[in-house]
Parts: sequence; C-alpha cells; structure tokens
Amino acid sequence: MPSAVRGLAFAARRIAPTIASRALIAALAFTALPLFASCSKSISGKQMDATAKPLAVRAVAVEQREIRRNVESVGSLYPYEEVTVSSEVEGKVEQVLVDVGDRIARGQPIVKVSPAELQLTYEQQRASMQQARARLGLADNGEDLKDVRAAAEVKKAAADLADAEQKHRRAKALYEQGLLPRQSYDEAESRYNAARAAYDLSVQGVENMRAQLAQSRASTALAQKKVNDSIIRAPFAGLVKERAVTQGQYLKVQTPVMVIVNVDPLRARLKAPEKMVSWVRIGQEVTISVEAYADRSFKGKITRINPSVEQQTRSFEVEALIENNDGALKPGFFVKAVIPSSNVASTLFIPQDALLYVYGVYKVFVIEGTTLKEKEVKIGERAGDDVEILEGIVEGDRVALPMKGAELKDGATVDVLP
Repeated sequence: MPSAVRGLAFAARRIAPTIASRALIAALAFTALPLFASCSKSISGKQMDATAKPLAVRAVAVEQREIRRNVESVGSLYPYEEVTVSSEVEGKVEQVLVDVGDRIARGQPIVKVSPAELQLTYEQQRASMQQARARLGLADNGEDLKDVRAAAEVKKAAADLADAEQKHRRAKALYEQGLLPRQSYDEAESRYNAARAAYDLSVQGVENMRAQLAQSRASTALAQKKVNDSIIRAPFAGLVKERAVTQGQYLKVQTPVMVIVNVDPLRARLKAPEKMVSWVRIGQEVTISVEAYADRSFKGKITRINPSVEQQTRSFEVEALIENNDGALKPGFFVKAVIPSSNVASTLFIPQDALLYVYGVYKVFVIEGTTLKEKEVKIGERAGDDVEILEGIVEGDRVALPMKGAELKDGATVDVLP
C-alpha cells in the first residue's frame, strides 16, 4: 500500500470518534432545552410571587354581645275546624247549592234532598196524633190532658161507680135491718164491684191513650225533623273544601256530601327541640313565614303545648293560632316559625360576609400579622347581617372581609385597609 493511502486511513480513524462525540453532545443539548426552559419559568414564577401585591382586605374584630334566644321550628298549617257534612235522611238530591271554594255562612243551605216521601210520612204521623187526641176528647189546638179524671170516659166510669156505691150502701142497711133479701143485697154488691173495676179500667185506658198521644207527638216531631233535614245546612261559617254529590244522586243516611273548613284563624302545628321546652309558654307570640309570601310574615299566639316528647325525634309539638283575615294562608302550607323566648345568652358574632362555605363546612380567615390563617367554625343563629359563632375562634380575633371579586387563601399576605 502506498504511504499516502495509509496516511488517509489513519486520519479517517482519528476524525470518526470526534464527529460521533459532537453528534452525541448536540443530541443531549437538544433534549435538555425544555428542562432549562422549565427551570427558568419556575424561577421566574417564584420571583413574581415574591414581588406580588398583598390582598386588600378589611378587618373586623370578633365581638361578644348578648342575644335573646329564639326557638326556630318548622311545621304545617291546619284548618281551625274541618267537618265532613253527611246526609241525615234518605232521598234523591234535588239541588246542590254550593261548590268547592265557595264561602258559606253558618246555617246556609248547601244541598236539598227531595222531601216528598218525608212530607207524606209527617202527615201520616200528624194524623195519628190527632186521632189520639180525639180519643181523649181533646181539641186539635187545645191543651193536653193534665188530669186523668178530666177524661170523659173516666168521668162516666166515676159516675157509675158513685151510683153503684150508693145503692150498695142502701142495700146493706136494709139487709142488716132484715128488710131486704140476701139475693138483692148480693146483686147490689156485685154491681158495685163491677163499677169499681170499670172505673179502674177506664183510668188505665186513658193513661194508655195519653202514652199513645205522647208517642204520636214524638213520631210527628221526628217526621217534621226529617222534613227539615232534607235541606242540609252548613254547621259553621267557612269554605267548601270538597263536594261529594251531584244532582239526582240518591243519598242514604250518613252519605258524605261536603267537606267544610274554617280557615280564620288557622292552626300552626310546630316541632321544637326538647332542650327548648322551658323556653316556650302558652300565650307567647309566634311569627311564621311561608314560601308563597316571601316578603310577608304572619303573627299569632301559642295556644297549646303537647305534654309529651316524641322519643324518635326528641321534639315536642306546639300549636299556635294564626290570624288569616284576608285568606292568604292555606291549610297545608309548610311554615317556618320563630318564637321569642326569655333566655338571654352572651355569645360571639361576626359579619356573614366573613363566612366561607365549602363542602358543608363553614370557614373564616383570621388575620395574624399580615398573613391569613384559615379556621373552621361552627355557627349558630343569625341576627340581621351578623351570625353567631359557637366555636372555632375567640373574642378579639380579627377576621378578614374580602374586597369585591377578591378570593382569600390560607397563608396569603394581606394589606389591611383602614
């Protein structure tokens, strides 16, 4: 091999490793570029965080104040009175006079039942009563027989008895003197005993007729009542809740025809926790609210307190009467009620705007120096724009109120505005 060729081969062997090394270095450099860029951004972000402006907040001190405890409860409204009106007689419905939603007065006719058969029964009973009076010798519109002896039948029996008694005394006197035979005396005595029995029978007969007259009078009055009951009337003033009959329907005794409710006042039946049983008294004022009238409240007074506590719910029932003059409230409404009590307690309060509700937990941000610290709290009653804090912070702590649109975070630096 010529020397020139050997030199070229040696030079090629020295250059090859150098080119490979350079290619490897170039590839490593290309791969590391994103890492250097990421590190650069991280360092830049930390520098930006270090130079970020503090959050502007207002500080409010946790203050202690006295509050009158209220009993807050829920329940439902019920009518003051509710009745299912039923028919007291049998017959065909002749006319339905009211319908659902109508306001009715006490005693107002609501359904008419055909009185034809009832009227005939009344006339029949009245005729029987007149017949009984006639047997006693009484006029149709005259007074009743007060003394049995005043009856004509008894008077005749009494006269016969007096005549027989007189003849018996004479016959006895003559018989004792020997002027009258024994047979004549026995006949006089028999007539006297028969007259006395006839008198007793007449008195008994008149007594029976008097009893029959009283029975006829009662039957006549009952028949008259049924005629009157053919017009079914409202037992009290209120509103028609349900209508259960139509014209032409045949009614039997105790067939329901209407459901009537009295809705002024209404009964509010509320549930209160057993621990508050000493806070509630009969006569206390109660304020209720309903979803149908979010801008109104309705007042009433407690009238009844259930003497027992439900073991399952550990609550007791309270009933209040709520005025409903304008008829705005309806039976069945769900109500929220507040009952002021005489129990006064000292507790902590903060503005509601300082609360943060996250996943069922209430939190606040307490200012410690220039840094925020997140704390979980337990709230109680609300009083206007403030809320009671039961635990989690103490009196004197300063809680942060964020500016509009700002978001507070645990550990954030803040600038407290005056």
